[in-house]
Amino acid sequence: MQNVTLVGIDLGKHSFHVHGQDRTGKAVFRKKLSRKQLLEFFATFHGCTVVMEACAGAHWMARKLRDFGHAVKLISPQFVRPFVKSKKNDFIDAEAICEAASRPSMRFVTPKTVSQQTLSALHRVRQTLVRDRVCATNQMHGFLLEFGISLPTGHAVVKRLSLVLAEHELPPRLVAILERLHAHFKYLTEQIGDIEKSSSGSFPTTPSGNAC
Repeated sequence: MQNVTLVGIDLGKHSFHVHGQDRTGKAVFRKKLSRKQLLEFFATFHGCTVVMEACAGAHWMARKLRDFGHAVKLISPQFVRPFVKSKKNDFIDAEAICEAASRPSMRFVTPKTVSQQTLSALHRVRQTLVRDRVCATNQMHGFLLEFGISLPTGHAVVKRLSLVLAEHELPPRLVAILERLHAHFKYLTEQIGDIEKSSSGSFPTTPSGNAC
């Protein structure tokens, strides 16, 4: 297999489908490997170009394969789909990745470093927390509006919810629900603040939002 110059990997959680070809595009081998077998295979395989879709686990795998001396390229899945031939399966997907990588005009994704991946994870967690806080805020506004209480939009009024509740007579069970939502709102705000402090300057201004 010394004539292999390009290897495409269809990534999975537990099993990986590998397609290797020579410089003319002729298929040389196909393998289905476990994660451990994949790493063992590339640890002893001669240096070549390895291509994967830029999906979950691809950036970590790219760093590992680079450590073994391989040139690694990542492609956005949307650019691989046009090259899938006939009925879709994992080996065909691996071959399509090679086909896409062979195109001179193909655009590749730069593998992320450990710090870049960590920051990306923080961004995604923060987005989830912000979205949940918007939902909690909208629910509080909605429940109050159903009982004739209209509040200005934004977080400032929600933070003073206890004063709003003291000014109006509402069913005790509704008050309990609103207080529970308010406690959840404060918890989410604290979590968002902690993430923003841990990565100062890496996040945009937190929006108040109106959509859930």
